[in-house]
Amino acid sequence: MASLPSVEDLRLVQAVARTGAVGTAARELRISQPSASQRLARLERRCGTKLFDRDTRGARPTPAGAEFARRADHILSHLEEVYDAPRAAAAGQRLVVGTFASLAPILFPVLDADLPELEIQQQVDHGHFLVERVAEGTMDAAFIAIAEQMTLPRGAVHRRVGRDELVLFVPPGARPPGRGRQPLKNRPIAFSTYDRGSEEIHNRLAALGALPRRGVTLGTTVAMARRRSHLALVPHTALATELRPGEHLTAAPFRYRLTLSLVTTPTPPKPLLTYLPHLRTTLNLS
Repeated sequence: MASLPSVEDLRLVQAVARTGAVGTAARELRISQPSASQRLARLERRCGTKLFDRDTRGARPTPAGAEFARRADHILSHLEEVYDAPRAAAAGQRLVVGTFASLAPILFPVLDADLPELEIQQQVDHGHFLVERVAEGTMDAAFIAIAEQMTLPRGAVHRRVGRDELVLFVPPGARPPGRGRQPLKNRPIAFSTYDRGSEEIHNRLAALGALPRRGVTLGTTVAMARRRSHLALVPHTALATELRPGEHLTAAPFRYRLTLSLVTTPTPPKPLLTYLPHLRTTLNLS
């Protein structure tokens, strides 16, 4: 079995990926460049693949190197908390809670206002990474929308918070859908979803004549629609309380439901579990 990387190994990969040069990373870590190069070579032998493409212009992470650097960031961030976390846990006041980027501006302000007795450390990442952290014990809970579309790792369970649905966001100047079999014919329609249904939604919009354009986040999708006075297809929860004057929501041209879930260990944090019914109401979930 290959030996595990040291903290110094992780910091080196992290620094090279960030600075784009072995020499710069070595100076930052106060080691010699030959030593840094030898350590990288040793790590590549252990991984069985090249981590960086190196030439006179610097060092660029390969796909394997980019993944190694991401894992290094993940591990080192936990090490930085290693003393603070036990003290907070002993006081019974701290929870590490994660969610995906589009929901964070909606969820975290609600939790902060409604659960002031808790110190909630907020984390944002893709759903499958959040689930991994819950399963490994470095995160107490994650609110995601793909729990029912994936196989959860051992040590993680999910509870349904509630159902959401897609609606049409109508900014000022945007024409409503037309009639007939293709009510969106030749209409650019931005769309965003919380789950893994992007391809299905794209195809259903196209079948209605639309020219679908996927926004990378909910905020991006809404901004696209506002800037061009076009319709956008978005989850209802995300915009129910964020409409500007002259904007409104209307029914989507087809039915599509999403599920928001809470992922925890088999023994969930009691304050969050008790709070779920209120959260469901606050977020307008069914």
